[in-house]
Amino acid sequence: MDKSPDAFRTISEVADDLDLPQHVLRFWETRFTQIKPMKRGGGRRYYRPEDVELLKGIRHLLYDHGYTIKGVQKLLKTNGNKFVAAIASGDVATMDAIIASSSEKHAEPKVGATEEDQVLGRPKVKPSGRFFGFGSSGDDGTPEVSIGKSSVGKEDRALLQEALFDLLECKRLLDQVR
Repeated sequence: MDKSPDAFRTISEVADDLDLPQHVLRFWETRFTQIKPMKRGGGRRYYRPEDVELLKGIRHLLYDHGYTIKGVQKLLKTNGNKFVAAIASGDVATMDAIIASSSEKHAEPKVGATEEDQVLGRPKVKPSGRFFGFGSSGDDGTPEVSIGKSSVGKEDRALLQEALFDLLECKRLLDQVR
């Protein structure tokens, strides 16, 4: 007899569901402060349904998309738990809504804010179109980011970031079909 979708899960049930050893889940609790299972007598862990969804998102980003722990921490800090959980479930509408609401909140950049402080997965500025043979010449005074001997402008970096997000989403969809 299966449990209700709203039922709490033990660490062994979650570990089996995610195909992970239990010690990995305990380790993740030390690295991701957002993972907070309820602990009962004797230290037994019980995971809420939203904890399980978050763990699925973290697992998906780490194992399927190749993110580092630090990268997932940054994504969680930037976009929140619901965004990471939506990535695992493929809920694009929720991801877009979270990004849109986050973009509205951060319309005025903070003093000292860097490019990495903004929402991941969407361009921060209007793409120049330089890679596709259309658009502006780039002489708008946009500062360039130097990478080795070449330089990439903010607009092109945003365009590349959006393309990467789209490619990762395509990969996830293809992996689901297989």
